Amino acid sequence: MGIIHRICGIFLAVLLLQSLSGCDMFRRMGGRPTAADLERMKLEKLAAEEAASQRRIDSLARVQAEKEDSIAILDSLAQMKGTILNPSEMGGLFTTRLDSKYYIVVGSFRSRHNAETLFEEVRGKGYVPILVNFRNGFNAVAISPSNNLREVFNSLKRVKEESFCPADVWILVNE
Repeated sequence: MGIIHRICGIFLAVLLLQSLSGCDMFRRMGGRPTAADLERMKLEKLAAEEAASQRRIDSLARVQAEKEDSIAILDSLAQMKGTILNPSEMGGLFTTRLDSKYYIVVGSFRSRHNAETLFEEVRGKGYVPILVNFRNGFNAVAISPSNNLREVFNSLKRVKEESFCPADVWILVNE
């Protein structure tokens, strides 16, 4: 009977210990995470998901702000009676490869000689012009390349004050 009492005593002690410490003791003994570890991991996962969601929201907010900014610039450009054209609207580019998205075109001529004359005048004013050749036979003098619409709009305001700048200056959009 003594052995049975002892086994029952050990069994009751284990049950009592388990009820006092829960499954954590056995989890720890088995090398598994405890309830506190599981709760911490759950909170870390939620924090990571929240951070990822916040990054997506921030990204969408930036895109929306850029679009609103572009619309405001286009409205301002319309008030300045400015024009934006895509090369495809002029028959496409002939041989010129454009590296930037936007250019300010200060002159477009059928005569290459006239384009080269303006090219030299613009270069003499400190700009770095390029000659853009279109399939429709026009040769354009373009300056202030940029990949940012706000930058090209600000450049357009400055260029409009130059003596070589015609009233019908326009922005070329290279897409």
